Amino acid sequence: MKSPLSRMHEWINRRNRSSFTPQSGMKLFIIEVFKVGLFTILTIFVVRTFLFKPFYVRGASMETNFFDSEYLIIDEVSYRVHEPKRGDVIVFRYPNDPSEYFLKRVIGLPGETVTVRNGQVVVINKDFSNGIVLNEAYLRFGLRTPGDTTATMKEGQYFVMGDNRPASWDSRGFGPINGSAIVGRVWVRGWPFDRAQAFSTPNYQLK
Repeated sequence: MKSPLSRMHEWINRRNRSSFTPQSGMKLFIIEVFKVGLFTILTIFVVRTFLFKPFYVRGASMETNFFDSEYLIIDEVSYRVHEPKRGDVIVFRYPNDPSEYFLKRVIGLPGETVTVRNGQVVVINKDFSNGIVLNEAYLRFGLRTPGDTTATMKEGQYFVMGDNRPASWDSRGFGPINGSAIVGRVWVRGWPFDRAQAFSTPNYQLK
């Protein structure tokens, strides 16, 4: 005769074996799929909202470095750690209509004076009090910068221009932009695949 303790162990074992049925297995599977899906959605939301943002190029103002309909990934993190650098290609809100986004290159930094004259861009700062002509190797060979303007940046302001200078509406027209309008810097071109690449800041050999 089995002891009461043995019968209790058998009853617990039968209960454990019978508790897992095909229906309960499917239910657990659905719950796991739901959790994975929810985690994926939250991850994508966080990445796209706080870290990286997709951007489609519109127009010809950045040719020949960026063409219409190219797909870019914008880094929204770096400028939380350091200030924008000269030569960075950035996305920012257009000062006259914040619902519009522009793609331009940073030319002048806070505290500097930028002068556009005779097809050249001159930067005046504490290291070059008499000004120095900016050597922009990323521009199309022989391209000159139209305009006759001078702008001095206040704290937190930047002078930006498109690489296709004759076809760009930029700080020569609407003035310097505030750093608060900057969304982020161009990090990667993802499309088209044959032009995919990551971008770094040009070296102007300026302090």
